[in-house]
Amino acid sequence: MSTAQEFDLKKRFSRRQLEAFAAYLNQISRRVGFKMSSRGWCYALEQNGLIDKSQFDRVENAVNRCRRDGLVPIDFVAEEDARRFSGVEKPTESSPGALFRRNLQDLEHLEDFYTPRWWDGEIYYLQCIVEKIDLKTLFEETCREFHIPIATSKGWSSMLQRAEYARRFAEAEEAGLECVLLYCGDHDPDGLRISDTLRSNLEDLAGVFWTDGASGYDPSGLRIDRFGLNRDFIDEHRLSWIDNLVTGSGKNLASPSHPNNRLPYVQAYLGDHGARKCEANALVVNPEAGRDLMPEAIERWLGSDAQERFEARREDFARPFERFRVDTGLDTAIAEALEACDKGEY
Repeated sequence: MSTAQEFDLKKRFSRRQLEAFAAYLNQISRRVGFKMSSRGWCYALEQNGLIDKSQFDRVENAVNRCRRDGLVPIDFVAEEDARRFSGVEKPTESSPGALFRRNLQDLEHLEDFYTPRWWDGEIYYLQCIVEKIDLKTLFEETCREFHIPIATSKGWSSMLQRAEYARRFAEAEEAGLECVLLYCGDHDPDGLRISDTLRSNLEDLAGVFWTDGASGYDPSGLRIDRFGLNRDFIDEHRLSWIDNLVTGSGKNLASPSHPNNRLPYVQAYLGDHGARKCEANALVVNPEAGRDLMPEAIERWLGSDAQERFEARREDFARPFERFRVDTGLDTAIAEALEACDKGEY
């Protein structure tokens, strides 16, 4: 089952068609290697030429039917953190002795739970914004390695989200760092327009203040690096172009009847790229190229030895912990306590 005709989303799937659709989802999932959101699956199928954007709601319904009917796991898709329950408690399975042991072992390596000032001594401070949650999933591990905050903007980001990362930039500039915003979004008229307006959107919030008295951020010195999706990267890695500019409302931005068709940014895009687009989720369908994209962007700013610098910084901060354990005799006390746990005395 691999043709658009066999997945006719205009009609309700029979059980056999739904099973075939679930098998196709599982095939893509194994290739990608991580969970995608329900919306991410829409982009994946659009990249494979099975649907256009006007059919996204039907795809989400079909994916959810597969989950509900037991054809794929209920947790097959990535859930937004905002929808997750808080306050859920699980009884502790460990015995008191096992719990003591685990915490004593943590004391042996307490430096692993300490967050140093990673950016001290650096030239640049980086943060990252991506347009889709699936890109956050794709890039999150690399960003964690380099201590770079990353968030999903979902197109035009909220005021509070912009204010929060602007505040971190302001604090970094006060510490003498040059600030860089990495951005990855769709290659379509609005995707390019978003990256072009990131600075002006931050300028709109320059006059805000926080309840603790902190003021807004002047982004005039901010460097903005759109590291994807760009035309040269799309062509180099042969990512799939979608031959339409259909929006989420089902209307075609390339059509003269669309109310935004004559706007300068749309006409400029049509003149440069034609009536086609490449969604950022193409990186999820081609995860090897996507995973390489983020380290390359980071290296442009931090250099090829950034990981070594951060590791050296961690070792510098770890030494006082080791000295404290030795000087206070805590290392000996921990060893004796662990031995008592092993003997079953607790």
